[in-house]
Amino acid sequence: MTGIRLAAPAPGWAIDADVVVVGSGVAGLTTALRCAAAGLATVVVTKARLDDGSTRWAQGGIAAALGEGDTPEQHLDDTLVAGAGLCDETAVRALVTEGPGAVRRLIGTGAHFDTTDTGAIALTREGGHHRRRIAHAGGDATGAEISRALVEAVRSAALRTIENALVLDLLTDAEGRTRGVTLHVMGEGQHDGVGAVRAPAVVLATGGMGQVFSATTNPPVSTGDGVALALRAGAEVSDLEFVQFHPTVLFLGAGSEGQQPLVSEAVRGEGAHLVDASGNRFMLGQHELAELAPRDIVAKAITRQMHLQGAEHMYLDARHFGATMWEQRFPTILAACRTHGIDPVTEPIPVSPAAHYASGGVRTDLRGRTTVPGLYACGEVACTGVHGANRLASNSLLEGLVFAERIAADIVDGPRATPLLGGSVPEAHSEGPPAVPLLTAESRTAIQRIMSKGAGVIRSAVGLAAAAGELEALGRTAADTAGDGGRKDAEPGVEAWEATNLLLVSQVLVAAAREREETRGCHWREDHPERDDAWRRHLVVRVDRDLRPVVRTTDSSAFPPVRPGDPADSALSAGLPNHPADAPEEP
Repeated sequence: MTGIRLAAPAPGWAIDADVVVVGSGVAGLTTALRCAAAGLATVVVTKARLDDGSTRWAQGGIAAALGEGDTPEQHLDDTLVAGAGLCDETAVRALVTEGPGAVRRLIGTGAHFDTTDTGAIALTREGGHHRRRIAHAGGDATGAEISRALVEAVRSAALRTIENALVLDLLTDAEGRTRGVTLHVMGEGQHDGVGAVRAPAVVLATGGMGQVFSATTNPPVSTGDGVALALRAGAEVSDLEFVQFHPTVLFLGAGSEGQQPLVSEAVRGEGAHLVDASGNRFMLGQHELAELAPRDIVAKAITRQMHLQGAEHMYLDARHFGATMWEQRFPTILAACRTHGIDPVTEPIPVSPAAHYASGGVRTDLRGRTTVPGLYACGEVACTGVHGANRLASNSLLEGLVFAERIAADIVDGPRATPLLGGSVPEAHSEGPPAVPLLTAESRTAIQRIMSKGAGVIRSAVGLAAAAGELEALGRTAADTAGDGGRKDAEPGVEAWEATNLLLVSQVLVAAAREREETRGCHWREDHPERDDAWRRHLVVRVDRDLRPVVRTTDSSAFPPVRPGDPADSALSAGLPNHPADAPEEP
């Protein structure tokens, strides 16, 4: 345990539970519903409203072997190819085998997917898939429908929820076991200000960290809070260098910052073409799947064409769809484009890559357990080994579902720790080293520009070294001004905490990217342009008591156990107690 914490007031209130789930996307709410159904006192903490996480923004759909002729084995093969040699095959096999049942249970929870004229689930294709296996809802509003169904289920089950709450740090006991979290509630509700939820099991489902970069498809809440909390608590993270840049994000102009509109891969799955300003299809001949190659290949191809032609973007041409198909199949994308003055029915869509998904995160085993006892991670915040060096399209929602069920099974069937019932509010901030100096609110923009320039789609030793130096300078500035009366923005508060989390996550990402001297998946080193299988291993990172990244490599592409003495994850592939694959279809 590091004992490192954010500078924050001591908790002024506390509530008790068996499980606290931090995050309200598909991973968090599925975990919470399963735990509550088993009779555990479950609290959901979320940074904004229940339906404001990354899940609601997912357009394309959820991948599973649901179609005639498709099999989990074929889904596994496509996932392993996309992961560029770094997927944990046992984790992938769990994902694709349990995936179809997990989707059916999601339907049982109340999610409505688009269907064919015969009533079967309508399926489409996306990049890297050799079959149509992407289930979608509302045309291109799959995430919104899944979020709606899960939020309704949570409210129907009367789960205790704390909205508008930023999680701060992990509470632990003298043995280093998880005992809850501290959090700051922003305004309305039963609680306000800094408090604590005391529980022997904490599930991080906080989503991604796209706000590390200037342009991203992620919502503003995606500031890497879960990864930063886990690092300060002493947990290991892995594969953080593998940030997926979505190839087709609506180009809003040079210098556009913040959340950018996504143009789903499903548009290409239905037959749209990538072209340059002259109408040339540049993906032909570059990959057997052309526009439907894995995302890293398409993003690199677009970036290369932009550089070769001195262009700021390429185009996605789907004029041949016609107005009716656009209106029925992709109404959300059509509306977003038209809002920005582009009509896809009559003109090609300007697109360029933007930060989209973190393939790495807090390292877990197949039960979702991290290297800190009692702390679990699920969804984009986690690194289960499923995605390897590049996530296969639409595997993210499926990962959230499958591993949420596995986490719930482990918590329900594992030994029960006694909650910290009653007594005083925990003194989470009374011991240990000084709190992390907070950055000013303005530092967020500085971090994003540093990362976009030095650790974006194309990386090099020179650029990464410059990024590392500039990030270190930001941290030194915060440390030098701490305790001198400082500026108001550097005092404890949401913007300062988010900026401080972004800095830590950025420094760890850059440290890993500097170490990996090869090009693999979505990690593109222009000074090491070829894949080197000597690097077919994972980089595992923790931080020391000065928050400096400590990087080590695994011996192979397999992850070591998260706890000394644990069996290898391959031993778990046969199933867990009350394995979710054997659960009834209805929740």
